[in-house]
Amino acid sequence: MADVVVLEPGYAAYDTERAVLAGHEVQITPVSLDEPAVPALQALDPVALLVRERQIGAAEIDACPNLKIIARYGVGYDNVDLVYAKARGIYVTNVPDYGADREVSEHGVALYLAVQRRLVSRDADVRAGKWGIGQAAPVPGRQDAVLGLIGCGKIGLQAARKFRALGFDRVVVYDPYLEEAIARDEGIERTDLDTLCREADVISLHAPLTPETRHILNAGRIALMKPDAIVVNVSRGGLVDEAALAAALTEGRIFGAGIDVFEQEPVRPDNPLLKAPNTILTDHAAWYSERTVGLLQTKAAEEVSRVLNGKPPLNWVNK
Repeated sequence: MADVVVLEPGYAAYDTERAVLAGHEVQITPVSLDEPAVPALQALDPVALLVRERQIGAAEIDACPNLKIIARYGVGYDNVDLVYAKARGIYVTNVPDYGADREVSEHGVALYLAVQRRLVSRDADVRAGKWGIGQAAPVPGRQDAVLGLIGCGKIGLQAARKFRALGFDRVVVYDPYLEEAIARDEGIERTDLDTLCREADVISLHAPLTPETRHILNAGRIALMKPDAIVVNVSRGGLVDEAALAAALTEGRIFGAGIDVFEQEPVRPDNPLLKAPNTILTDHAAWYSERTVGLLQTKAAEEVSRVLNGKPPLNWVNK
């Protein structure tokens, strides 16, 4: 039996976890996302499990009869079966406050600017010996531009402020949970989804993935968008109907997209977004900086430490 298992390693080192959990065995288990985790879990029988993107369902949970806590490195926890874990009396925790709101919002703005200015294709053309290519493809102006936010928590608010600094005139938001006082103080206009899709020049997604928000940006809503609109997703891949978005890009019905997250990760080689024009893709990296990695590892390990010492976790998501 191992006290703590880190499943699906993804960080350069785990000295942080070992320091926080001194006195407990921390086992790093290199099981890739395309390998089944059950055999390794059965062999190790952990009391605590630290995970990133891997799906943790009933089979994985049942492989760990002594499991007390599943600690998720990150904010989202849609990859863990919360209901089954609760039925087994297992804590599930996340790290909602590791400060990545700045990194994620910056990444979203960077994707927008790269798509808007066609930076990747311009770079490729210049490296290929081409010149005078600035007018070879249209670049729309963004005077009096409107930013549309689907979801407006900490990261959405940071994004709104950064887009305003770029000269965006209005920010319209669909978020049933956004407090009126915050919207008023930030100069944000609350609206419905269809209106947002019709009015926004850039739609940036910052909502959690739930049954209600899956494919919230679907074919019908994409059809409402302006022909020079850009979609930016740095939240969860399942918020967007990827096939519908790729079709709209390929058919020239919208201008471009910047996508950091996908419905299936790692992204499948047959994902149509890989061939969509004026689309920039990154590998679920919006959260990353050296600063955030240290905080994320520390806070996730601290939740495990609390539970192993007989205390409830601070960020308990399946109460």
